[in-house]
Amino acid sequence: MTAPLPKIDVVLSEPDLMARVEELADRLAPRLTGEWTAVSILIGATPFTSDLMKALARRNIHPVLDVLWLESYRDARESSGRVVVRADVSRDVEGRGMLLIDDVFDTGRTLDFAKHHLLAKGAREVITCALTQKPWAPRGENGVDYCAFDAPGRFLVGYGMDDAGLYRGLPYIGALD
Repeated sequence: MTAPLPKIDVVLSEPDLMARVEELADRLAPRLTGEWTAVSILIGATPFTSDLMKALARRNIHPVLDVLWLESYRDARESSGRVVVRADVSRDVEGRGMLLIDDVFDTGRTLDFAKHHLLAKGAREVITCALTQKPWAPRGENGVDYCAFDAPGRFLVGYGMDDAGLYRGLPYIGALD
């Protein structure tokens, strides 16, 4: 017998979420000319990356896809403050533009680490993209370059985001207290 779902408040419904991904692809499209690689931060950004790649393809933009598995949360609800590379990108990044894709922009540590990691490997430039950003996330020069929507200051689940590994498969974004 499976345990019932906890109370999850819907923050962004599936149709609204897909509309935000399409809007983001519209904003990204003019920037992604030339040779680009989209790098998804595993595991949470996987559904977002998949939908964003399809939205970009509908605009005839076809970046190479790679992944970077970074970890700073494990199964906790707060970052440990330390970013660990669990698995590195598999393709050469030398001279390429890199679109770095994450699920939640929170403290900025993970994307900052990943950006410098890819630049050190010889990327031409790195632009950052997050599905959502928290109210306290850095803005401006230290912020994320592109974001689909601003999230409430609550713990998010669904659409790749989890609570100790659970609820990643929800087709919407929800919040737990």
